[in-house]
Amino acid sequence: MPLLTSQFDYNLPDDLVAQSPKEQRDQSRLMVIDRKTKKIEHTTFKELPRYLRSTDTLFRNNASVIPGRLRGIRSTGGAVECLLLEKIPHLPETWRCLLKPGRKLPENSSFEGLNKEYRATVLKKDSDGIAEVNFTIPSNVSLISVAQKIGEIPLPPYIERINNDNHSFDTERYQTVYANSDKQVAAAAPTAGLHFTPEVLTQISDLGIQIQDLTLHVGLGTFKPISTESIEEHKIHRELYEISAASQTALLAPKTGRIIAIGTTSVRTIEDFLNTHNKALEIPYITRTEIYIYPPYIFKGVDALITNFHQPRSTLLCLVSAFLTPGSSDGIVWMKEIYSEAIALRYRFFSYGDAMLIL
Repeated sequence: MPLLTSQFDYNLPDDLVAQSPKEQRDQSRLMVIDRKTKKIEHTTFKELPRYLRSTDTLFRNNASVIPGRLRGIRSTGGAVECLLLEKIPHLPETWRCLLKPGRKLPENSSFEGLNKEYRATVLKKDSDGIAEVNFTIPSNVSLISVAQKIGEIPLPPYIERINNDNHSFDTERYQTVYANSDKQVAAAAPTAGLHFTPEVLTQISDLGIQIQDLTLHVGLGTFKPISTESIEEHKIHRELYEISAASQTALLAPKTGRIIAIGTTSVRTIEDFLNTHNKALEIPYITRTEIYIYPPYIFKGVDALITNFHQPRSTLLCLVSAFLTPGSSDGIVWMKEIYSEAIALRYRFFSYGDAMLIL
């Protein structure tokens, strides 16, 4: 029997959608869920180390968010907003992008930066409205360098900003403290990691807990709402990921403790890798994944999950429901009960919101 998308819907008051993070990252609230006892605790993220063990290994997505929202002007004079999604390999400065207004930017049309920092030509567009765009930069630097100077952090549409206010604040806070500047590959933040501070990470290391990095190039596919009647009909976008030889070894080592994934992007990377590998490679593994996790998925590697509270009718909510009761669909009802409790206790939702630890 197919799972209906409506089973993953819920009503959220608008004022619980976090418009900004807590003043300190680790001041976010943390709901701790024990899957064995079904006990729920309420604390703050600063207390996370209390729930960890010295034998645990944390896996985190170190992708850095590109300041990839570029404003420009069409050759006809109209305003353009271009969101960089992914660089296309082997083609000089050619990117997959979302364009606004898309209908006024057909194939072979062009636009340029407000101060002529770049010139862009739309090469082609696919059925999802994603365009392949070639950029020419007069100063002969990379488009990433241009974006660092003039680009804006691509906040989700449910976070409202007027005239790009709070730009410098968002540039810092919509980025994890462990984001690798050499991995500027994400169109959206791996938001479960936004709660970590250097102090919390130091406490975790002092406990003897290993921390391993991986990189999933977060695109819009992860966050695209499910619009089909059943969740099985939904097509998730493919995303690139990289996992080092050391992280592969840590994943495949004989189990002595828990594998704890920081965020759904880490879960998808770990599970995709373990679905196809039973031994570590001697080199980094780079591939694309379209893994789509929903009940009754059985997890091969992840033993605990740190995550945020997600949008209704989303693939992320499907993943969390599956993780609550692996191998069963019972997690769907339990997820809705947990979310109802979070709403009643006025937890803050989505990217800048509070966190959940599922043990």
